[in-house]
Amino acid sequence: MGKRRAGRELLRSLSKKQKKHLREFGEEHPFYDKLLLLLLLHSCFPFQSEDSDKSSAESDSETEVEQVSGYHKLLATLKTSPESESEEEEDESESEEAEESEAEMDSEGSQETGEAEGGEEDKNDVPEEEEATDTAEQILSQEQADGTRDTSCDPRHGVIEDFTDVKHESEFSLETNFMEEESGDCNADKRDSNPFKQHMDKELEDKEIKKMSTLPKTSSQSQWPRLGQLIFSSTLEKHKTLKADKEFDVKQLHLHKPLESTWPRVNKQFLSSVDKPTDSPFTPLQRELFCIMNSYRDLFYPERNALTNGEEIRHAYCLHALNHVLKANAQVLSNNAKRRDRKPGTDTDDCRDQGLTRPKVLMIVPFRECALRVVHTFISLLEVNDKKKIDVSNKKRFKGEFGSDPEEKPPNLKRPEDYEAVFAGNIDDHFRIGVAILQKSMRLYAPFYSSDIIIASPLGIRTVIGAEGEKKRDFDFLSSIEILIIDQADIYLMQNWEHVLHLMKHINLLPLDSHGVDFSRVRMLNLNNWSKYYRQTLLFSALQDPQINSVFNKHCFNYGGQVAVRNVPLTGSISHVVVQLPHVFRRLEAESVTSVIDARFQFFVDKVLPEYRDAIMSHTLIYVPSYFDYVRLRNYFKKEDLNFTHICEYTKKAAVCRARRFFLKGEKQFLLFTERFHFYKRYTIKGIRNLIFYELPTYSHFYSEICNMLKATDNGVDATWTCTVLYSKYDAQKLAAVVGIDRTAQMLQSKKNVHLFVTGDN
Repeated sequence: MGKRRAGRELLRSLSKKQKKHLREFGEEHPFYDKLLLLLLLHSCFPFQSEDSDKSSAESDSETEVEQVSGYHKLLATLKTSPESESEEEEDESESEEAEESEAEMDSEGSQETGEAEGGEEDKNDVPEEEEATDTAEQILSQEQADGTRDTSCDPRHGVIEDFTDVKHESEFSLETNFMEEESGDCNADKRDSNPFKQHMDKELEDKEIKKMSTLPKTSSQSQWPRLGQLIFSSTLEKHKTLKADKEFDVKQLHLHKPLESTWPRVNKQFLSSVDKPTDSPFTPLQRELFCIMNSYRDLFYPERNALTNGEEIRHAYCLHALNHVLKANAQVLSNNAKRRDRKPGTDTDDCRDQGLTRPKVLMIVPFRECALRVVHTFISLLEVNDKKKIDVSNKKRFKGEFGSDPEEKPPNLKRPEDYEAVFAGNIDDHFRIGVAILQKSMRLYAPFYSSDIIIASPLGIRTVIGAEGEKKRDFDFLSSIEILIIDQADIYLMQNWEHVLHLMKHINLLPLDSHGVDFSRVRMLNLNNWSKYYRQTLLFSALQDPQINSVFNKHCFNYGGQVAVRNVPLTGSISHVVVQLPHVFRRLEAESVTSVIDARFQFFVDKVLPEYRDAIMSHTLIYVPSYFDYVRLRNYFKKEDLNFTHICEYTKKAAVCRARRFFLKGEKQFLLFTERFHFYKRYTIKGIRNLIFYELPTYSHFYSEICNMLKATDNGVDATWTCTVLYSKYDAQKLAAVVGIDRTAQMLQSKKNVHLFVTGDN
């Protein structure tokens, strides 16, 4: 509010002619001095701080884009009427009052805190659609403008210009540097058993490429001690079966020289929790995961848990990515020395060791905190001991932008442990950063075309790729990605899955520009546009979901094959329901997966909703996983003039408080409640007597969480509690995660409704 009021005061100093010209033409009249407006923009939107750790090398283009973006905000304030200004102030004051009243209403600490808005903006720049003509395009554009709380107040959101380190360009150039004798194990990289060399040096034939493009994959199953049931699939004939090694020496993994000594020290923190201590520097989970990673097969692991094994997995894939980059760079630097010492006119075709662009590894992570941990792991793996520190450029700036202030977290919060683990630290989801690694040095904020590793969020990479028709877009840097790591893929379902699909469509395409590449050093696989058949994809998620499975099955073409972990849940999350509650699972029929959306809506309107229209069925919460379904239901409820209120990820603070209060007191019969709101807030909704799951939750543990909210009601009316769940045959995975595999098989075979009565003992 302070900046906005300061801007209005400065605007009053402009003459009427200046204001009129600014409104009509979007720029000041050339007759007037530009200094006044520049001062106005600077005072309203102070983009550049005077902190000493901010690099003076920020490009002029960044400042220019920021000013343009701020200029549009200035125009928005000019167009705002006095009435709307007063309404905004009233709404903010109402929001503050609502917070106070909510704190009194919810003694369990579920007041609005604004600590983790990933899919919602507390300041609510995105209003709810109020008309019945909502379209998918409107909703999608709203979600794309969403992001996290940090990006909602960032004037550069969507047209972001990153700071890039230009100062250290020559120091980290692969073309002008040579291998130091003590820094790399060149001889080890030449051995035939080296997995990196085996994978990258294999020359595929045209008939093999055609086979992979047309024929279906053949699959086989295997049972591993820690990972469980694995599905191996490949198009090429009879690949060597991969077996889990119970024990192996670190030297057998062909790690690059510094990693052999640093990995046991870095990974020591996880070995203390192992039941049977061994001399192995890997935990049982890491050992089996790294065995697959090091074979350069694609991997899908859907059992990542932020509380238990999340950091274990992060360390394992960081080791693999860093090992790949060090080996690739060592090969280039070694060949540089060969070319330097070679006589002119000698054939140089044996030095093909690069892609069309330099970036080799792309790591997709959901929040800045995740990127911070990845970079810290890289630094730890590169530092042999406390005395031999590596040189990390722009480290102070990186900590400032990707770190978090402990004082920002509001006190006395009561949230589930998994929530605290996922939303720890800086949860901004709009970022990207290039990392260059050369022997004993690391360069943060490297330009993408000078980077070895790119760490980004889906939204951050999406704004660089752009959309068709946009003038400023770039995806050439994705042309030669050799390892793609997508961590915590389930969170992107809560953010915007379209960003992930957009990335997969633009990765490993031929670049539109040469970007100064030496074509005599480019591998033939890149020149033939076969990069996608050599790319390894590592996909980690907390759950199995059809959309995630689709990416793994349809966008991964690794000639080495794929490995997917496919364990079935024996017991579902329904066993964690602690209240005595009858569960009714109602099956709906649909002809295809595309028609199930309309079939579900019609089934709900015709058969489920009429049973709850009676006033005796008050306090009914309808849990809706999809925002599209939520909009459709909300518009229908308005059309039918039903007594309801609604909460979604875009609902303002004050509206959330009012909706919860109305629902608790029974003034509103229905409450429409979206899954994304629950994911980002995890409030305890009081006053529930009847539950309707319009669709099974994406996260199975949300089912028991929502059901257990009924115990927050102290009316002693347990006998009237009900829970109704809608499902179809296409919800088999979600159903198994809730009720277990045995019950799922029975329910899918039977077309009747299933009644389950769960007590706290189950």
